Order: sequence, then C-alpha cells, then structure tokens
Amino acid sequence: MTHTTRVPDATDGQLSLLHGFGAARLPQADPERASSLPIARVILDAQLPHLDRFFDYAVPAAMDAEAQPGVRVKVRFAGREHAGFLAERVQEASTAATLLPLAKVVSPQQVLTPEVLALATAVAARSVGTVSDVLRSAVPPRMARVEAEFDDPGGAGETAPQPSQSATDAADPSDPAAPAGMLPVAVGRPSSGSFLRYTNGLSYLQHLRSGESPRAVLTSLGGYGATAWHEEIADAVAAAASADRGAVVVVPDQRDLARVEASLVARLGASAVARLTGEDGATPRYRNFLRLLHGSATVAVGTRSAAYAPVRNLGLVCLWDDGDDQHVEQRAPYQHVRDVLLLRAEQEEAAMLLSSFGRTTEAQRLVDTGWAHAIQADRNEVRRAAPRVIHAADAYQMERDPLAAQARIPHAAWAAAQAGLKTGPVLLQVARTGFSPALACDRCRHAARCTVCAGPLAQPSRHAPPACRWCGRPDNHWTCPECGGGRMRATVAGATRTAEELGRAFPGVPVISSAGEHIVDDVRDVPAVVVATPGAEPVAAGGYAAVILLDGNALLSRESMRAGEDALRRWFSAAILARPSTAGGTVVITGDDDVAVGHLVRWDPAGAAARELAERHELGLPPGVRYAVLTGTREALTHFLDGLDTEGAVRVVGPAPVPPDVRRDAVAAARALAGPKRGADRGVPAPAEALAGQGSHRMLLFFSYRAAAGITKLLRARRAALSARRTGDPVHIRLDALDVL
Repeated sequence: MTHTTRVPDATDGQLSLLHGFGAARLPQADPERASSLPIARVILDAQLPHLDRFFDYAVPAAMDAEAQPGVRVKVRFAGREHAGFLAERVQEASTAATLLPLAKVVSPQQVLTPEVLALATAVAARSVGTVSDVLRSAVPPRMARVEAEFDDPGGAGETAPQPSQSATDAADPSDPAAPAGMLPVAVGRPSSGSFLRYTNGLSYLQHLRSGESPRAVLTSLGGYGATAWHEEIADAVAAAASADRGAVVVVPDQRDLARVEASLVARLGASAVARLTGEDGATPRYRNFLRLLHGSATVAVGTRSAAYAPVRNLGLVCLWDDGDDQHVEQRAPYQHVRDVLLLRAEQEEAAMLLSSFGRTTEAQRLVDTGWAHAIQADRNEVRRAAPRVIHAADAYQMERDPLAAQARIPHAAWAAAQAGLKTGPVLLQVARTGFSPALACDRCRHAARCTVCAGPLAQPSRHAPPACRWCGRPDNHWTCPECGGGRMRATVAGATRTAEELGRAFPGVPVISSAGEHIVDDVRDVPAVVVATPGAEPVAAGGYAAVILLDGNALLSRESMRAGEDALRRWFSAAILARPSTAGGTVVITGDDDVAVGHLVRWDPAGAAARELAERHELGLPPGVRYAVLTGTREALTHFLDGLDTEGAVRVVGPAPVPPDVRRDAVAAARALAGPKRGADRGVPAPAEALAGQGSHRMLLFFSYRAAAGITKLLRARRAALSARRTGDPVHIRLDALDVL
C-alpha cells in the first residue's frame, strides 16, 4: 500500500495542522467503494517513528455509515492487521496506486474528537514523540459492554441532567463573590468566597462568568477548611459552568482527586462531573469518558490522562500543584500535564488556572512573559492567613541553643510541639519513609554501599541487620572503604523511627504515622503527634497547632537542579496546614540554607520562583531555555547529530557516560512496561534496553524557546529517517526532563 507524507507540526503559542498532502485522483469506478468521501486517513497504533503519519485506505460501501472520523478501525499493514483511528475522510487520495480497504470498524463510537487529535499532534510535536503514543494516554481502552449503555453513538448518549440545571435558575444572595444580578454558580453549596482574598481574584471569576478566557497562576492560601484549595478550584469551575462552558481539572494523585471531586459534586451535582483515573479500572473510566464525549457530563476531573478529556465547549482547564513530578507521563514521549493543558488552552481558546501553594519556575515564566496573570494575596492578607514561621538555625536561635544545628529536633521545635499539643494536633514532616532508609560511616560519613552490587545499605527495621536496597543481601561485617571504620549511622531517620522516638518523648499522646503505603487522609482536631513524609500529610479539620519541618538539609542536598525548588514546594504544602498566626499557628523549619528558608519565613513563594528563574536565565538552564536529552551509544549519538543541521541554535553538552544506577533503573522500568508479549511479535524493538532508550552515553542539547519549534521538528525528522533506514543503534530522545539536571 502507499501512504501520505504528512508530518504534523506545532509551535509554542500557535497551533496548526500542516496537511501537506500531494493529491492524486483514485482509479475510476469501483462499485464496492463509498460514493462520498471514499478515502479514509488512518493513524496506526505503532511505536516506530517513521510510521507517525496518515495512511490512506479505501472505505467500502458497506462501512460507509460507520466509518466516521474518530472511530476505531482495523487495517492491513505490511501483511498484518493493525489497530488505528480513522482521522478523517477525504475525496481524493495522495497516490494513484490502488488502496487497500478498511478491514473493520471496531466500534461506531467516535472516541477521537478533532480537538483531541489536534492536541495530541501538538503534544507529539513539542515532545518529539509520535501521535499514537500520545493517543494511548488520551483515549482509554474500549469496553464493549459500556458502549451498549449509550443509545445514540453519535449524539447525546445516555440521558442525564444538563449543566444548565446546576448553574442557572435564580440569584444566589449567599454567594459573596457574585456581583449583583449575576446568575448563581451552583444549585448546591454556595461559593466559598476564597477568591476575595486575592488580588485579581474576583476579577478572574467575573471574566469566567462572562464567557471569557483569562489565564492565571494562583498562589493559594487554602490549606484546609471551607476555603481550602479544592474549594477555590470548584469556584472557578462553577464560574465557567455559569457561562455554559465545560472544564477540565487535573490533580497529581488520588487523595487530591477525592477532595476536588467532592467539592465539584457539591457545587455542580454528580451528573455534571466525570472522574477519569486509571485507578478506578477500565470500565468506570471508559464509562465516564463516554459521558463526557456525549455531553451528559461537562466537567472532567482526574489525573494525567484527564488532560485529554473530550469535554464539549471547553471553557476552563485547571491544574493543581504543577510542580508535582506525578504530572509527568511515565511513557514516551514523557509529556508534562502542564504543557498539555497550556497547548489545549491555546488551541481551544479556553481559560487556564495553575494553582498551588508555592510557585514553580515554569509558572513564574508564564507570569513574566505576560501569558498569564498572577493571583496572590497582598502582604496584609498573608500575615493574617499564614502561620508564624521560625527558623530553628538562625542567629537568634543559635545564641540560645548552640547545638540546634546538630540536633535533628532542636529545642525550638520541641517547644513548639509541646505548646501545640495543649490545643490540637502537631505535624512533623520527615524526608523519608521507613525506619532508617540510608546508612553511612559513623566516623567519616561516607555512604555505606553493598560490597556485591554497590547499592546503598539501609536498615529496614529497628532490630534487622543492614541490607542492600538493590539486591537485598544483608551485611553484618561492613567496613568503610574510606577510613576503615566498622560502625554505621543513619543519614536521615525515616517516618517509622521518628514516630517511635516521639511516642517515647510524649507519653500518653497518640502518634499517627502517614507514609509509604499507610497514608492517612484526615486527623481529628484533638492533641496528637502526626509524622508524615512530603505529600502524605493528613489534613486537620481545624488546622495544626504546630508544624515541624525536619530534615531540611536532606531535602536541599538532593542531587538535582530542582532540589531547592522542590524543597520549598513541600515546605509550603505542609506549612499551610497550620493554623494562621492569629490563632497561634506556628511552623518550625530546620535547614542551613538561609536563602531557601528565608522565602518560607517571609512566606514569599513568588519571590523564590522569580529569584530561581533569574538564576536559570543567567546560567542558560531550563526553564529559561528548553533542552533535549539524547541517550544511546557514543557511535549512535555521533551518527544522529551528523545529519542534524541546527545552524548554531543548539548548545551541545556531552556525550558523557550514563551513571550505571540510572541505566539499571530505566531498563527495569522499561521491562515492567513492556510486558511478556511486547517485542518482535508486535513490530517494535524486542530488547527492554531499546524501549528504555538506554545506552552507554548521554548528550544534552539546549536551545531557546524561539528556536524550539524548528529544533524539535529537526529532531523528529532525523529520528524518523533513521528509524525507516534501520541503521545503527536507536537514540532515545526526551524533552525537558525533570530528573536529569
């Protein structure tokens, strides 16, 4: 068969589908072919880069009614049957050769909408990936029994109350954020009024109610209670619903999903909200997907894949905590949800809301460039709503407690905990789970490593011997290779050990541990010690009387360019759970970095992001620039770049050897994703190493946003050309990775 040579492309800020087809009229008179628009252009479900294009097939007359754009189809390709999506039907093919007919229309459900196809095309272009890889995340697997529940495959689907029932009818005088004469934003719970706390907050809601598309970065002060962050998102979604527009809300994990879904259902009703997450299983996910597709639900809320939800008349896209690494897709092309929603907001002219307790450098860049406006509280409101923050290692505290820098829980933290337990619960944030996650030499502090595989040694429980975290071998006779010492100590105590120590320190006070697989969502508003790892902090109904942020140096010393930014994000996320300073709420932070800690003491996430972004611009690091990570053998990398004409727009760093532990982890992850049947029998490279894109060396390419569209286009074209020739070892490409620098 023949195929077209379409290569989709998109630029930052302007989205377009470049068709570029050569048109050739079909052979005359074929009675078995559909009389109108007889050519189907199909996207194959294939991983190979050179197959990332449209393929032309003839539409048999018997399939004319069902073979509509967006349906799933089966086609013959290279002698085998392949799955795909029918992207569009046209009158003329791009070749004069005889075309193969469509083999089968799998389902009449038009699950791939033109908007989602355009979005997937833009995401693939920006991430140097393939459209089919993006569509695997965008369109859930088919469940035939679920499709039977929808009467009209191309129309309204199941009967359900329309969004106007939950967004109109009468004025709501109890809504403090609604101007006089404005229609209410919900029939259930009234607006939280939380946007009144922020500069530009009320104006943002008014623009949404008017059907406009404002774009904003919100620095939230809503940690708990009636004005919590999920109530703020519900306010924004309800404002868009009052203008008869749909919304997409994406959160990083199941705990956040449960909270924001409950708020949305309370405001708009269960019929208007559809939940999209893989944790629910294939059947519920596909049912909610079809509800959105047919318009019986107008608000999609979920994790990563919800960013592609087929919401009709989309008016608002929301992303909570864009700094969370769970927003990064774990499969190629490893796109970040923030980038997906930014592209979608531009493409569908929808409003955008990035909300979090802190602020990422990427969000700050959107504010600096004018793409989005900042919504944040003024200093008077911050002083009223935020807790008092004490730096346990500043000059004032060190004069009174000279050993504060060495103590894991300094005197200021003990005092705050003792005072807080008189009135309510106290939260302690620790860096890691477990009893003692990592060990080091007691004399020289050199990391303790396994003598067999060089993996880190750890103590899984109080009475267990040290064992390797990689191979599991116990080591009772370890000797430090640096100084010859034979004693080990914990570098950072885990949540389990901290809880055990605090149980002895505060007898009679309940100790609650929230870490690992045992995460607690909420705690009662009574005296208790709560020990949690970052991201696992329970919410206290009335706020914590005190929050102690331990292991600050451990968070700041991670081998990552984003260590300081991530540490601040986690500190703000825990500190905001404390009561305001006017109610006696206190936060104690440990850590030696006065700059990072100072931003928390001043409660200035915007200032921290602006400072960090300025330094990244000065050093030529992301997000001041974009970058690509190329991984493969040294020979493959050299061959790949030999045919790449960047005209000096790219700064090349490397090649450098890939650390063995990074390569081992990536290959293991690839094997887990590949499964037992993935390989030569499915037309993709068989070795897991090829799927992981791992080789002996790694190269970094840095380039400006202005040159990004051209560079990513060149990278895609070069990879597709080499894939078609099947020459040399594969080169793995990843754009804007969070875990490399």
